[in-house]
Amino acid sequence: MTRIILVALVLFSSVNLKSQQIKGRVVEIMSNGQEKPLEGANIVWEGTNIGSTSNNQGYYLINEPRIYPSVMVVTFVGYKTFKREIKERDEYKIILESSVEISQVKVKGKINTTETSVLDPINVQTILSEELEKAACCNLSQCFETNPTVDVAFTDAVTGSKKIKMLGLDGVYTQIMQENMPLIRGLSSSYGLSYVPGSWIESIQLITGIGSVVNGFESLTGQINVEYYKPQSGPKLFWQGHIEREGKIENNLLFFKKNGDWQSNLFTHISYFDREIDHYGGVIHDHTDHTDHNTGDKFLDAPKIKHVNIMNRWKYTGNDNYSIQFIGKALIEERLGGQLSSIPIEERYIVDVNNSLYEIISKVGFIQPEKPGKSLGLQTSFRLHNQSGFFGDNHYISSQESAYFNCIRQTVLNNRNNEFKYGLSYYADRYIESFTGRHINIEFEDSIRIDIIPGLFSEYSFNGESFSLIAGIRSDYYNQTNKVNFLPRLNMKYNPTENTVIRVSAGRSFRIANVFVENVSFLASNREIIADVLDPEIAWNYGVNLSYCFYLNSREGTINFSAYQTDFENQVVVDIETPGQLKFYNLNGDSYSSSIQLDYMYELFQGLDLKASYKINDVQSTFNGEQKRSPLNPKIRALFNISYTANSDKWVFDATSNYIGESRIPNHYFEEEYFSDPFFTYNAQITKKFKYFDLYFGGENLLSYVQEDPILDVNNPNSDAFDASLIYAPIHGRMMYLGFRYKI
Repeated sequence: MTRIILVALVLFSSVNLKSQQIKGRVVEIMSNGQEKPLEGANIVWEGTNIGSTSNNQGYYLINEPRIYPSVMVVTFVGYKTFKREIKERDEYKIILESSVEISQVKVKGKINTTETSVLDPINVQTILSEELEKAACCNLSQCFETNPTVDVAFTDAVTGSKKIKMLGLDGVYTQIMQENMPLIRGLSSSYGLSYVPGSWIESIQLITGIGSVVNGFESLTGQINVEYYKPQSGPKLFWQGHIEREGKIENNLLFFKKNGDWQSNLFTHISYFDREIDHYGGVIHDHTDHTDHNTGDKFLDAPKIKHVNIMNRWKYTGNDNYSIQFIGKALIEERLGGQLSSIPIEERYIVDVNNSLYEIISKVGFIQPEKPGKSLGLQTSFRLHNQSGFFGDNHYISSQESAYFNCIRQTVLNNRNNEFKYGLSYYADRYIESFTGRHINIEFEDSIRIDIIPGLFSEYSFNGESFSLIAGIRSDYYNQTNKVNFLPRLNMKYNPTENTVIRVSAGRSFRIANVFVENVSFLASNREIIADVLDPEIAWNYGVNLSYCFYLNSREGTINFSAYQTDFENQVVVDIETPGQLKFYNLNGDSYSSSIQLDYMYELFQGLDLKASYKINDVQSTFNGEQKRSPLNPKIRALFNISYTANSDKWVFDATSNYIGESRIPNHYFEEEYFSDPFFTYNAQITKKFKYFDLYFGGENLLSYVQEDPILDVNNPNSDAFDASLIYAPIHGRMMYLGFRYKI
């Protein structure tokens, strides 16, 4: 099988992993000059059954046509039919004119908030903002509560941060991007998921399996691409506020400038929490009524947080031959946790984490309208990130300076069914790190590392009627090893019927581990730290996906099955198997992840959608010569979600249940290795919609299932046995929240 794949890769040369979709908005211009969004307009490609429907804000998302140019046809009851020749992928505003004078026309249309394409060779899901609004979604780490592909868990019991997993592996093996440019790399691996407010997000593309060579050398298990609201597609003003039961406040305010050649949008975010809450952690076993009572453990349940985040985008739209975008970002954050202030300062265990991040991004594209399918793009970003973390006696201070360039040339071979992309990329990262602690077995003070990685890539894509192929290869030179890494990748799709798609993928990736920042949660312990000289991580990913769309009782449904295997050639092993030790070393043995997932989605009746998923992740690695299941990683997960929208579209009800299977808990001072008990969590939310205003109320972990005594030896923070990092279940009980959204 490997030889066949390699032969195919030699014959073909590669593809863009962007979701092949076109976005836009359908509106009517009122007599006062204001735009009125049209919900339920039908958008189709002429001569095909490829179509979509505009949502309640007039926005639509339609799969890209098989060939260019193609004619887009937009129809809506009471309005003239609109036709336009589309020559390239872009965003298109459709203005419909009334065909008759009528007193009122009300047309209802349904848009799927999570879409799975049967046309794309890549296994990609698109999550729209309407799906994100079904849960709290304060930031990116909370945007997957209703999605079974991405798993979310707490990292430790003191910082309040969360991590994600795909295909059973930690999120560091998933390439996380912003509009197809790097988002989370290096120092942002620790808390970067909380740096993307959910209200800024227009959509998220989830790609399971191997990623595109165009977007980089990483992506061992998949890609998460975040699309922010655009100046032309977003509302004029978007204000969102959120408060939790314990007092945490979130506020997002977005402004959009839509007029003129230079369009712009300004994103602002503030998070604030300054209370000392200690309800959970200490458990008293009451033998009279056989119940357990949480009494608190003198550690804050959640850290105090001060977070300010600003982003500004400017986009030039005055010329059809080229486009220019600039984005500036700035962020400052402080997390203060640990023991309660009632404990004397000289005895108190303090957690103090500070981050500041500044980034400038540019995107320039040159288009040849007279030659459809041909273009040139240049992406750049420059980043400065400073981070300091104090975990008791463990002090970690770091700085990252990064520059990124990516030049992409697209052309066609003979016709638009055969596209070819090629280009070059350049990554430059300078890390300055300093670590001090009671137990450290390495020289690690004012360490400086400079990573320089130039790369070349090419992609070929063939788009046939029922068969499509994307094949690519890239080569990247890494200065620290003086080696060139060759990364072939292949994605194939076959449609045996109009509603069925079979996908096969295979490819190779590598990444550079930053072990301290990626495992900062383990610094919330008194483990002795031992580290070898570490090589880059290299892995192969193979997968197969089957998707079937069906209609039952005139209702749409989808069945999705996928199986993926990730095999490591080299891995940086994070070893917590020995009590009191944290070891980092290169893999010596086998390490792999086998993931099987089955999803089912169906509209039971008008407005009621069901979603169910069952997943098995068998993740194994070799620890000091012994192969074991990965610790703190449940093998089985399941999700059930039900969402109901009332006929008036004014009420939305959503409920989600997650089943988390047993996890292996490694040896520690108080207990031998054991397996945790499986458990369920339940989330729910109710939304009331007005014309421009939404009010929502919800709760997470409604039954208050929490891990018993999440901090080991909690009364002795200076002891060798103290450990707040062995987390496998929720550490907070029921969290209720209230919020609003205002859009004009």
